[in-house]
Amino acid sequence: MEFDFLVIGSGSAGLTFALEVAKNGTVGIITKKNKAESNTNYAQGGIASVLDQSDSFEAHVNDTIIAGAGLCNEEVVRSIVSDGPTVIRNLVEMGANFTRENGKLHLVKEGGHSKSRIIHADDMTGREIENVLLEQVSRHPNVTVLEHHFAMELITEHHLGHKVTKYTEDKHCFGAYVLNHQNDKVERVLAKATLLATGGIGQVYLHTTNPEVATGDGLAMAYRAKARVCNMEFVQFHPTSLYKSDTETNSFLISEAVRGHGAILRNSSGERFMPDYDKRAELAPRDIVARAIDDQMKKRGDDYVYLDVKHIPKYKILKYFPNIYAQCLEEGLDMTSDYIPVVPAAHYVCGGVWTNIDGETSINGLFAAGEVAHTGIHGANRLASNSLLEAIVVSGKASKKAIEYAANSSINQSIPDWDDSGTVNTEEWVLISHNKRELRQVMSAYVGIVRSDLRLQRAFRRTHLLYEEVENFYTRTKVSVPLCQLRNMIAVAYLIIKSASERKESRGLHYTTDYPQSSDEWLRDTIL
Repeated sequence: MEFDFLVIGSGSAGLTFALEVAKNGTVGIITKKNKAESNTNYAQGGIASVLDQSDSFEAHVNDTIIAGAGLCNEEVVRSIVSDGPTVIRNLVEMGANFTRENGKLHLVKEGGHSKSRIIHADDMTGREIENVLLEQVSRHPNVTVLEHHFAMELITEHHLGHKVTKYTEDKHCFGAYVLNHQNDKVERVLAKATLLATGGIGQVYLHTTNPEVATGDGLAMAYRAKARVCNMEFVQFHPTSLYKSDTETNSFLISEAVRGHGAILRNSSGERFMPDYDKRAELAPRDIVARAIDDQMKKRGDDYVYLDVKHIPKYKILKYFPNIYAQCLEEGLDMTSDYIPVVPAAHYVCGGVWTNIDGETSINGLFAAGEVAHTGIHGANRLASNSLLEAIVVSGKASKKAIEYAANSSINQSIPDWDDSGTVNTEEWVLISHNKRELRQVMSAYVGIVRSDLRLQRAFRRTHLLYEEVENFYTRTKVSVPLCQLRNMIAVAYLIIKSASERKESRGLHYTTDYPQSSDEWLRDTIL
């Protein structure tokens, strides 16, 4: 298959990019599940933008930089924040039905924000944005959505026989090898320009708010292609996901906005504990809240803490959080009268494939946007609801650069077909599920909210053994989506462990007991 533009991923970043570049050529969208399955679809809280007269771009920039613990790229932050009102206006014009009060967009406040600037669609903002973009994409004659297709590898000079050994070498992306898991055939999909919009890495951990598709595929592919990868030590754990004893099912996110409306965190004795950790209490940035919960759980030997919303009027709960209320009811909890058991869960990775503000990576013809990318806006900790804004703004900018790049490029017809000679089918697929469980347990135990040199060393030894076993299995086995995903998860685990091992300080989302203080010496990005 050939397209002018290839998009890998179907969240807000991928769809925004596709709609823009489709004005200048054909677009293929690769999505490994159905087109609506993405992290965007699960984003409850909202999208941050300065819309109120009492607010300002400067205040939004300052809040972002404070949350980012000194590692934000201020120029990038200002560029993305200033585009916020335009993004909201465009989404409304497309048909996004955001929550309103008295005819005006209803703005709420979330942890780390000094003003109410979160635009939302009840507690299902991501789904609203996703549906609006999907509707536009479905009507566009230049866009082809390939559901149940899995991008396995980016095609670079390596596949033409040139051994690329360094990320500093001049490289080009010519498309991707894609597994059609409806017929189990690996197809060569060529393009002039390619966008990575594959989302996050949450499945690397036992508890995650991310969907099953969040296995870090884009990050792993980019790293294997020798792209720059940046700041992977900064993994954000959402402080309050609904606790489930079954770790094979995804944790359901109890939105940051619930605490914004006055929810209180209590330990198993019913005591409120957040004021003991930070003067902002429940509205402190997520890393502080997550560490406080982790500390309470470890000190008391508990598996979870409680979120208390019983003092909030029921009509407000039903008005602003109908989906969360319904999900809790399914678990046998009435949040208007019961405490909600919550546990921190892997939620968002602030690092990713390095890009500039225009979504350009270190590989020519390869762009990245959304959670898979590192633009510099988040620094060491993401400010709530900045991610949807970043995804849409950067993918829009990337589309302009991709159009320019494609205009001066051509399809590389010399790319060989996928070679799977010497591989066989096997009955040992049970090993994949066992390896996956082992990886998630190691990452949660040793590379979670609190780390140490000893924990990271243990994690490296165990994941390296998994890497050797899985690579051996991969080289002699017919490819499958579960096997490729496991391989990608192990690569991502390595990137997190390696980055965390290199940073000899605690900053933002990275906390290590061996270096509990921040140091100006480490006011720099970790680039692999």
